Amino acid sequence: MDIKILEQIGLTQGEIKTYLALLKLGFSSTGAIAKESQVSRSKLYLILDKLEKKGLASHVEQQGIIHFQAAEPSKVKDYILQKEEELKQVEKSFEQFLPELESFSKESKKVQNVAVYQGLKGLATAHEHTYLKLKKGEEYYYLGIPKDQPAHHHLYWQRDHEKRIQTGIKCKLLFNQDTPQEILQNRNSYKDCDARYMPTNIKTPSYFLIYKDIVMIAIPYEKPIAIEIISEEIAESFKAYFNEFWKLTKPLKKNTLTTNSKKVLLRHNTITN
Repeated sequence: MDIKILEQIGLTQGEIKTYLALLKLGFSSTGAIAKESQVSRSKLYLILDKLEKKGLASHVEQQGIIHFQAAEPSKVKDYILQKEEELKQVEKSFEQFLPELESFSKESKKVQNVAVYQGLKGLATAHEHTYLKLKKGEEYYYLGIPKDQPAHHHLYWQRDHEKRIQTGIKCKLLFNQDTPQEILQNRNSYKDCDARYMPTNIKTPSYFLIYKDIVMIAIPYEKPIAIEIISEEIAESFKAYFNEFWKLTKPLKKNTLTTNSKKVLLRHNTITN
């Protein structure tokens, strides 16, 4: 019998063994239940008490001996519904608690200077902090975006540009000079995105995100790392570098991409912001 579903709804191994033993034995004493379930008697009473509280068992006393029986299997569904209702109540309580938690988080971030994130999810988490700090009309800057990144990153960045448009955030992107032109054309097809080539042929494996008091150093590849630095002074210095580079660039000549062209880019092996 596959008991994984019982584990998924929150029953422990001991509770599962005991409940299945009760179903098999019917009305039984603890001795028989312990033997059938292979659960020690020292733990059995506690487990039976938990099963009763979950509505999956009951007991009666006959001639001084306590006997237990399992609730019918359909009661498991009632238990699931009860858990769902409890989760809804927890969700409501959490919504009320969330502002206080966020306030606590903001206080801790005043002290925190550096955070390291790993993997694409970590990189995405660090990047998406832009949505927490930037307001409509404000912008972020990427400096030195390399030509090559893992293929699955490309899909993420294009989906993120759609999200960025919805929030009204703008961006300026500086790509390494060896990046295919269609990549920049694609990025410029998204509203409020200005993608250009770096004015110098510097090539590095890392690139930089700059906004507000944040600088993120991103190192892509199969197992990317993002280092987020929280410092107004450092962010201002990187903005100064970015602005100097930006002054030396020119807008890319407009070249309207067809829908099919965008679909091709989604499958492109070169991955960039």
